[in-house]
Amino acid sequence: MHIKKYDFDYSRRFFMEKTAKGAGSAGILGALFPLMAQDGDHYKAYPEELTDIEAYTKGKIKVGDTISKDNVELVQDLIDPALYIEVSQDDRTFTILPTQTKIEEQFPPYYLDATLKNWGRAKFGSDGNVYTDDGSPWIGGHPFPDPQTPEEVQANVVLSWGRHDQDMFSIPCTALDPQGNSQYEYDFVWAQQQTTGLVHPDSAGGATMIPGKEEMLRYQSVWFMSPNDIKGTAFMNEWYNDQARFPELYGYLPAFKRVRRFPTNQRFEPLVAGINLFLSDAWAAGDPMLTWGNWKIIHRGPMLGSMHYNWRADQDNWAHPTVGGPQGTTYYDVGKSLIPEVIVLEGEPTGFPRAPLSKRRVYFDARNIEYPQAISYDRRGELWKTFEPGFSQYAYNDNSIRNASGKQVLATDGRPEWSWNWVISNDLQSKRVTRFYQGEKVQGGWSSGYDRESASDFISNYMTKSAMRRLGT
Repeated sequence: MHIKKYDFDYSRRFFMEKTAKGAGSAGILGALFPLMAQDGDHYKAYPEELTDIEAYTKGKIKVGDTISKDNVELVQDLIDPALYIEVSQDDRTFTILPTQTKIEEQFPPYYLDATLKNWGRAKFGSDGNVYTDDGSPWIGGHPFPDPQTPEEVQANVVLSWGRHDQDMFSIPCTALDPQGNSQYEYDFVWAQQQTTGLVHPDSAGGATMIPGKEEMLRYQSVWFMSPNDIKGTAFMNEWYNDQARFPELYGYLPAFKRVRRFPTNQRFEPLVAGINLFLSDAWAAGDPMLTWGNWKIIHRGPMLGSMHYNWRADQDNWAHPTVGGPQGTTYYDVGKSLIPEVIVLEGEPTGFPRAPLSKRRVYFDARNIEYPQAISYDRRGELWKTFEPGFSQYAYNDNSIRNASGKQVLATDGRPEWSWNWVISNDLQSKRVTRFYQGEKVQGGWSSGYDRESASDFISNYMTKSAMRRLGT
């Protein structure tokens, strides 16, 4: 146990000083990532008051408690303003989970390997893009695991959304109206293939990039499997390494039976009717990094977020129970644990003169630079829309890695995988909520998984214009 001179007031003063200075090395008792890399956990970087919710709240809240409108005031300083509104005004509840301290349970295994191996080799070029120290495209993992600036924080997220070389997510999605009625139900598949920054030892023969694709960063596709009137609709993005350059965006609409090119600077519109999921929302970094600017750190401190134990393998198709709202079905019933430190950034869409939002505030967990919340503000500066995710290693609290169907979600070398589990996107002004989760499967036989095909086959099968036509039929 850490000595009590590092109490809440000491931590608060420390974070206020760190906010005033900028990013810098995280941690109170020492630089965070070096300690995590050396010891495998972050206990030595933070006092007990920032790793134990019971110590932080002086016994008022403990692991296993449910936070509701009746006691949310006790943790108001630990949650974002949107979540406070949902709990206090819309009957949302959530459960307190234990804090996870182990570094290997906060990253996909191969991505963590690459982060540790390549640490210290990233640099920004004169054009604002990230390069390896030899001038080549970034070679994988976090380029800046110990970020010193807001731009370094952003780069850790933008350059590899899913933190795998290749992933496919099967996603059931529900869009609800203000009365809590389900207006739209969709099944869709989201797939990604990195072309540079590869981390899996079998990708491209162990190389860090796909030969001939050095200019590209990733390919990303999404296609819808239900309902029937939208089935076959597909979109495909081709992302460049140059973060000042917009991706190429193509779409296949079954009604017209052709692939068309879409303007890619219109990234704040729904993909299909009824949902409030925008391309710009993805991983709170859905646009090229250099099309946003004026990033600044506005806060540092502890927070309750869904960063661990959010995989519901005990539920059919990994679905999440629901809670809150007019009919008790608006939000997922999830858990949140005490994050010792978040770095809160605000940035502006400088490359979008007609953007419907004025800024985005993103909360980053300082341990793995992943976000527990992103909030968009309208042009008046008022709260508009949230994009709140939950993450987890594919494991239970007891470290079991076997799900209800008897299958395991493991990397190819047998280590447990890690990913996002659910998202709640809440339009606070219209009171319309879109929620979706990573399912084990969706209609059409598509299942979630990682690194299952060669990169060339994966791109050919799912991320070309001919593939979009084929998926649409």
